[in-house]
Amino acid sequence: MNEQVRQHASSLVSVDVLGLRLQQDGERVQLLAHERPSEPFAGSLALPGVLLGRGERITEAAIRALRKAGLEERDVLGIGQLVTFDEPNRDPRGPTLSIAVWAGIRADAHILETAQWVDIDAPPQLAFDHNRIVLDAQPLLARMLWDDLNFTRALTGPTFPVRAAVRITASLTGREPNRGNLNRRLAALEGLEQVDGKTAPSHTGRPGAVWAWTD
Repeated sequence: MNEQVRQHASSLVSVDVLGLRLQQDGERVQLLAHERPSEPFAGSLALPGVLLGRGERITEAAIRALRKAGLEERDVLGIGQLVTFDEPNRDPRGPTLSIAVWAGIRADAHILETAQWVDIDAPPQLAFDHNRIVLDAQPLLARMLWDDLNFTRALTGPTFPVRAAVRITASLTGREPNRGNLNRRLAALEGLEQVDGKTAPSHTGRPGAVWAWTD
């Protein structure tokens, strides 16, 4: 067997999870990171990740990865595949493919002391190529927002004030949305309705609308 065949035969597949939540005050989208317990990069922050087991579904592997941070399946509101990274030197242990997965996490979910929530638009230094994964995934998530309803609902939760919709959009796109355009977009979404008679405090002094998914 030549060297090229040996390298291809030994390549592994990892599943790395961008665990996302809307901070409980509704001000920003946060990303889950945890301290690696072993080498390489022991003690460094990283995205939760595992090697994909034989016959294992990607979503199953993603749930297993999130357990490293103390989460359980009930804490996950939605999950989906994003993109694959195939840089051969991304892992010092040898060639691996990384399947990046998004997971929407309940805002009040409990995590271990070795895990922490960080702002997605200003993550700390992460192990492996995980900063690159976050950087490349962010515009994909921005395009999914308000278009992919599974992703959007997992991020917003069942109800949310319009202020949260503004902050989610700003966190993922890097710029403040036009409020009028955003309100029109929310009004056009299937299964989303404005809650009559209910408002939420606003930093502008005017109460903001509250939106709810209907099913």
